[in-house]
Amino acid sequence: MCGILGLLLADENCHVNQMLYDGLTVLQHRGQDAAGIVTSEKGRLHLRKDNGLVKDVFQTHHMLDLRGNVGLGHVRYPTAGSSSCAEAQPLYTNFPHGVCVAHNGNLTNAAELTDICRHQLRRHVNTDSDSEVLLNIFADSLIHGETTKVDGNDDAMVENIFAAVEKVMKMCKGGYAGMYLINGIALIGFRDPHGIRPIVFGSRKSPKSANGNEMMDYVFASESVAIDTLGFDLVRDVEPSEAIIITMDGKVHTRRCLPENECKFAPCIFEYVYFARPDSIIDGISVYESRLKMGEKLAYQIVERYPDHDIDVVIPIPDTSRTSAVQAAYILGRPYREGFIKNRYIARTFIMPGQETRKKSVRLKLNTIKSEFAGRNVLLVDDSVVRGTTATEIIQMARDAGANKVYLTSAAPPIRYPNIYGIDIPTRKELVAYERDEEQIAKILGCDWVVYQRLGDLEDSVRESGDCPEHDYETSCFSGTYVTGENINDEYFAKLHDLRNDSAKETRLKESTNGLPPGSHDGCENLSNDKRVRKVG
Repeated sequence: MCGILGLLLADENCHVNQMLYDGLTVLQHRGQDAAGIVTSEKGRLHLRKDNGLVKDVFQTHHMLDLRGNVGLGHVRYPTAGSSSCAEAQPLYTNFPHGVCVAHNGNLTNAAELTDICRHQLRRHVNTDSDSEVLLNIFADSLIHGETTKVDGNDDAMVENIFAAVEKVMKMCKGGYAGMYLINGIALIGFRDPHGIRPIVFGSRKSPKSANGNEMMDYVFASESVAIDTLGFDLVRDVEPSEAIIITMDGKVHTRRCLPENECKFAPCIFEYVYFARPDSIIDGISVYESRLKMGEKLAYQIVERYPDHDIDVVIPIPDTSRTSAVQAAYILGRPYREGFIKNRYIARTFIMPGQETRKKSVRLKLNTIKSEFAGRNVLLVDDSVVRGTTATEIIQMARDAGANKVYLTSAAPPIRYPNIYGIDIPTRKELVAYERDEEQIAKILGCDWVVYQRLGDLEDSVRESGDCPEHDYETSCFSGTYVTGENINDEYFAKLHDLRNDSAKETRLKESTNGLPPGSHDGCENLSNDKRVRKVG
């Protein structure tokens, strides 16, 4: 799962570097493995990317180099490829024109497409990242059409870009949202035919506007919260199979690149459960409101199944579950209390690489307020239970703090299947709910009972939280049904397990770096064609 951001300012003398930095900081929850920014300054590209958090990757001297009025930003958690900073984004290819990509999601046919790039298109693929495949297919498609202005014919340029995006969507299978920057020509936002991964579009009146000559600045982002923070107005979500092209002169062109009958809208429901910030709006639905509904429906299920429950207090497992826990406590008529204090200077454990790292980090991340647990029957509310590592540790912490009984409820249904669209749930055997019922899960986790959200209730929680049509959701990690047609028994899933389970990741890390985390020695130098001496003052 990643966070993406793209900006185009009408004033060529303004710079997007600080806005990209600020926006990526807001999207940091979507990935803490690596960060990158590329900008275009009057035809020159400037790139900085490396492993680490936004605040660590970009120092003052980097920001001074990232000049230009258009650019892309990216924060990464590696669900495909490796943790090498060579795979940090944005990625770049110099032909044609200089094309950059920032991508969120996962291509399920990346191996096949890599072979096509190398053997049919004769394009070099330097990493294991599926984002590089997405970049090369688009760039190759541009080569076969004229993408520069011919006798002032902007329409021909735009048509060729749409044709290139259409080819990408026909060839690339999976869930993805992203942006292309064609140097000196256009900024393009696009979304896969099923709308699995989110991307929103915003605008604002440019400060350069004067004397009735209205000029606009534009932004693309994974979540609306970035648009709000940067002072833009949310226009709308990018539609499934849609490309939005903004040329450097500020003209906006939109098109659905595939026929409607080839586009079954199925946005990822896990965005509402866990990934998105509560103050975001995705596909017209408030994430905050949907989580309130999740807590409400959980509470009604508890009352239905345990009418004589002896719950004394409701405590959230911070942070994502707070909204659901507040509403669950209200419906149950029990006090809501903060029983865990979080250390905010450690990464989110679900998206931390390595099982042992996740387990060790739980007690570094949380500490108990013992008075809220001592002698009480406690209901813990979590957003989801994936491997069970975090939940097991937290339940034991509650008991160590003196809880009499510990119950656990999850705002999400049992996760029993891998996700192949950009969420790091690679293998069934790593999932605590795989081939287990609630009684067996409770025994493993060490709680007195566990209650999971019903899938129908989860879908209703999202639908009831906005004015949205009756469409399906991407729920594969709960249902085992994949909207792009994969079957759980396909060979693809066996290969996925071999490639992406924790043991395989740790082995690759040791083999490639002798156990040292990949860093800037992997070749993440700046891409800067501008060797002029920078003026100070």
